[in-house]
Amino acid sequence: MKSEKLDSAFPVMEHFYTLQGEGFHQGRAAYFIRLAGCDVGCVWCDVKESWEAGKHPVLDVGSLMLEVEKTPAKLVVITGGEPLMHNLDILTSTLQSKGFETNIETSGSHPLSGKWNWICLSPKKFKAPLPEVVAFANELKIIIFNKSDFDWAEKYAAQVSPQCKLYLQPEWDKAAEITPLIIEYIKQHPQWELSLQIHKYINVP
Repeated sequence: MKSEKLDSAFPVMEHFYTLQGEGFHQGRAAYFIRLAGCDVGCVWCDVKESWEAGKHPVLDVGSLMLEVEKTPAKLVVITGGEPLMHNLDILTSTLQSKGFETNIETSGSHPLSGKWNWICLSPKKFKAPLPEVVAFANELKIIIFNKSDFDWAEKYAAQVSPQCKLYLQPEWDKAAEITPLIIEYIKQHPQWELSLQIHKYINVP
């Protein structure tokens, strides 16, 4: 269970300035902070090295702010790992006080903390999201690994708010097989949109 203490330092796997490659904010310049630690355990995770928090350096909020402010970034994306394993109140309030837009990418499996301009919820079968996070999602992004994942997508589409944006994204290693299925599904269910990991196509972090 997540500690109730306010965290002012975090295990950070990596942080970098790039373009957002997925979902609603695709193509926007963004500073990514990838926090370490994850207990969801997706078999197809492409950042498994983020799972063990103890293997990564701990950076305080001030140090992270100095790095972000070296760039012209306006948007900061907090990702993981599973970022909600940490209390993000101080980090996000500090970012917002400096004028930064704060977005999170989360499985929703831990209690919500932090102040957010945008919450991207990507629920996983390995550890289901909490209802409190589902209710606040601005974006629902479902990774499609096999055909049964379309039913999983509809399960959560029925739970998010009517204003929530809906995206289907092929799992990268199966994209050639899965993308045509997603295209046909979206044509039959136009409330959904396609998300592609463009950062992998254009070779940026």
